[in-house]
Amino acid sequence: MNYDQENIFAKILRNEANCIKVYEDSKVLAFMDVMPQAPGHTLVIPKFETTDLINLPDEYLDPLLKATRNIAAAIKKVYSPTGVMILQLNGEEAGQTVFHLHFHIIQRSEGLNYRFHSRDIEDTEILENEAKKIRQAIVI
Repeated sequence: MNYDQENIFAKILRNEANCIKVYEDSKVLAFMDVMPQAPGHTLVIPKFETTDLINLPDEYLDPLLKATRNIAAAIKKVYSPTGVMILQLNGEEAGQTVFHLHFHIIQRSEGLNYRFHSRDIEDTEILENEAKKIRQAIVI
């Protein structure tokens, strides 16, 4: 599959679309999912144009995985869930809907109603409040 320059994450990386940032460095961007499955649902993407993990250059792999781990730890600290799900899908058949490599970090606790993808866009103010809590808890 060829990389689509018009996917929403490509637009976010070019500052053509807004996001609520949780973390950013020279290789990685993390931001709130606008259709969260649970409070704090964060997406982590490389600043490299690839649809999947298989084609990610090595120089992006370590920063991407470290950022994902550190954000997952921050989410665990902020929300005290019984689990944290880190999800990464490769290809339409696997359930991928945005074809730019990304990790979902989602807190999991009994009693939360989870969907594979939410259909409702969350209020920006709520997302910004959640992002602030996570940013403050990230340890690099």
